Amino acid sequence: MTVSSRSAVRVRVPAKINLHLGVGPLRDDNFHDVASVFHAVSLVDELTLEPGPPGIRLILEQPHTGVPVDRTNLAARAVQMLADHVNIEPAVTIRLRKGIPVAGGMAGGSADAAAALVAGDALWNLALPPETLHALAARLGSDVPFALHGGDALGLGRGEQLTPLTHPYRRHWVLATAREGLSTPAVYAEFDRGGRTTASDPAAVIKALDDPDPNALADALTNDLQDAALSLRPGLQQVLKAGKQAGALQGIVSGSGPTCAFLAPDPERAEHIANRLRIAEVPGVSAVRVAHGSVEGARLCP
Repeated sequence: MTVSSRSAVRVRVPAKINLHLGVGPLRDDNFHDVASVFHAVSLVDELTLEPGPPGIRLILEQPHTGVPVDRTNLAARAVQMLADHVNIEPAVTIRLRKGIPVAGGMAGGSADAAAALVAGDALWNLALPPETLHALAARLGSDVPFALHGGDALGLGRGEQLTPLTHPYRRHWVLATAREGLSTPAVYAEFDRGGRTTASDPAAVIKALDDPDPNALADALTNDLQDAALSLRPGLQQVLKAGKQAGALQGIVSGSGPTCAFLAPDPERAEHIANRLRIAEVPGVSAVRVAHGSVEGARLCP
């Protein structure tokens, strides 16, 4: 079936940092139980969905190695899943502008899937309830539900079981992105070889979010996957060291890496740290950007 639609919609969706990523052992379904504190930051992708020829066509606004432009792209899969859910034949073009690092541990692909769900719901005038979009998002990937919601949240299960966390404090970050991405499955496989059986506890990070002193959050940042990422990409040790030397309160590998996130006490010192890292020309670093969080999730642009 076909439906009436708007001329085009544009959605902006943020990257995420894991302030805490606790990872349990491999489950029978080949997923891991996690305890993750998600934090949405002001590095964004923009997705435009517009009526097009029959089917789903995806166009990258800038070329990006490693981003598929066929039906395997997570945004295209999200549009198809939404169309199947409401029993319509899609005839759309997806235009994607990337601002989130590709394969950088910041859930860029998941963010695009969330943006596609929001865009499709608006383009086709569906007005689906949030819990329906959340359920579809969870089928697409563990990080997709959080990209819908944004802000800060505790994620359990595979990460899709979200409890929002609210606090009044803005945090400031410097993000050092890598020239080459890291495969999330490869990092998890390396983690599994370590034989860890208990996920670390997110309680310290959750408490630190309510502390106005950013040093409390710096002391609590935890990533159970960091050792595995460093094992596969030893050069990240030098990136983390350079960030601390530049004045960061703390640095952490974001998710499965290889992006490194550095917490700064305020926006001025975030710019100072970023400039020092750019001047240092740390091997393997492709770009250094400043961001803040938390920010809202996937939202329609005016």
